[in-house]
Amino acid sequence: MIAPKKILIVGGVAGGASAAARARRLDEQCEIIVLDRGPYVSFANCGLPYYVGDVIKDESKLLIASPQLFRDRFRIDVRVQQEVLSIDRQTKQCRIREVVSAREYTESYDALVLATGARAIQLPIDGVELPNVFALRTIPDSRRLREALQGDSVKHATIVGAGFVGVELAENLVGRGLAVTMVERAPQVMPPLDAELASVLESRLMDHGVEVLCGKSLARISQGRDQRLLVDLDAGSRFNTDMVVLCAGVRPEATLAQAAGLALGETGGIAVDEQMRTSDPCIWAVGDVVEVKDIVLGQSALVPLAGPANRQGRVAADAMFGRSRRFHGVQGTAVCGCFGLAAACTGASEKALRRAGRTDFEVAYLHPGHHVGYYPGAKKIHLKLIFSKEDGKILGAQALAEEGAVRRIDVIATAIKVGLTVYDLEELELCYAPQYGAAKDPVNLAGFIAANMLRGDMPAMSWSAWLDGQQQGATLLDVRSAAEFARGHVEGALNIPLEQLRQRHRELPEGAKLVLYCEAGQRAYYATRMLMQLGHEVQNLPGGILTYGMLKQAGQAR
Repeated sequence: MIAPKKILIVGGVAGGASAAARARRLDEQCEIIVLDRGPYVSFANCGLPYYVGDVIKDESKLLIASPQLFRDRFRIDVRVQQEVLSIDRQTKQCRIREVVSAREYTESYDALVLATGARAIQLPIDGVELPNVFALRTIPDSRRLREALQGDSVKHATIVGAGFVGVELAENLVGRGLAVTMVERAPQVMPPLDAELASVLESRLMDHGVEVLCGKSLARISQGRDQRLLVDLDAGSRFNTDMVVLCAGVRPEATLAQAAGLALGETGGIAVDEQMRTSDPCIWAVGDVVEVKDIVLGQSALVPLAGPANRQGRVAADAMFGRSRRFHGVQGTAVCGCFGLAAACTGASEKALRRAGRTDFEVAYLHPGHHVGYYPGAKKIHLKLIFSKEDGKILGAQALAEEGAVRRIDVIATAIKVGLTVYDLEELELCYAPQYGAAKDPVNLAGFIAANMLRGDMPAMSWSAWLDGQQQGATLLDVRSAAEFARGHVEGALNIPLEQLRQRHRELPEGAKLVLYCEAGQRAYYATRMLMQLGHEVQNLPGGILTYGMLKQAGQAR
């Protein structure tokens, strides 16, 4: 392969900037030009909600690298406010328009990288063009939002979309003293999470005064009285607001690629191979604009995350210079902060697996402290682990906690990447000191629970199976203390505390199948092992009544 003498990169945020810098490290002699139609290059769009919220006060802090830095440090020619209008694949030339002057010119290339990113979804409704209706994708977007928040004229904001950006923006607007309403078309906030985990996040939002309207869509925005906006929802409800911020998701900005005749994937992103090469051997594509492979589901996907985009840029640059490095796909590892609560996930969710027609998996729930209970300040982690019935291979995980969620999901994300199983989680040797964790880390505990389920040491039944009446005639046994039982229990449950069970197990209906639960799962597991050895047929409801409460709040338990 002949190394390119001139590399043209369209788009300069995560993927494009990474490709440019990596290419320079691989070849000191080639000419590298980065073109971006916006006024900035290589900026931290993940920080925009925090700039709007005045947590990040200085706009310049969002600028990861300037054109001057690229020129001085890497001898890379970065040109902002330059829009690439078309690509001539036959002559290997791009037609470019200077945004300010409207002057058009052409640039040739030996290798072309498309890092055009994604655009905010434009809702097909009336009123999105009105003043005080905003999007949040760029630094100018965030600047307009900050300017609108000056003074005290804006007291209420409506956020359309309760994904990562919407949730983070809600926290920041509340922090600036605004009342906030969130409108989400899906039946839950944070659609990447399963509903029972999302319900905990929704409660946190509502506890901080955010009005959450799920299962509703924006139908119309109109100008109301006194410069306020009037918001109409498809459910027929209507309310006034001072500003609307559209955070309804993004779509690949693939117009340029499509016009050039490059192949698109089934999701609408640019189709690429494992070296990020498009259907043209001289053109690569990286970042939010490309279609990628979900390594768990094996399906094509759009995953607009900065981490994968950076890695893709490096892979594309390596490929240009004949290196064999490949991008193997994504698993969607992500985290969102919400009023002190971290919601983290990796791999496939349960609902994504079911949408894909998969039923070959089990689910384990646990609710341990993020460090040992005897050390002050332990915070509960709600952790869900999804794994294969056949071999225990880890398929996905989700965690919510004020402390410790990210660390555990990072470990499990690594395990998924290298193809580990729940049996491997049992054996992981992780850091332990009382203020940081436990000798049996929550990751180890997740492995223990899942492995016990697969080995038959803890036969399990899902809460949904019990609530759907799939075990008619079984006896539901609550093994918590009498005081805990009195404070609240599942309807129809019999209570025998674990400490009394050896002496009282003969009180259980003879020959009946027993279904056990406790607070979080540990005592029910001890009771399961005891009763199985005493000749009883037993199943355990993983995660105990804490999981039942989450499911009930999410509307999955009746």
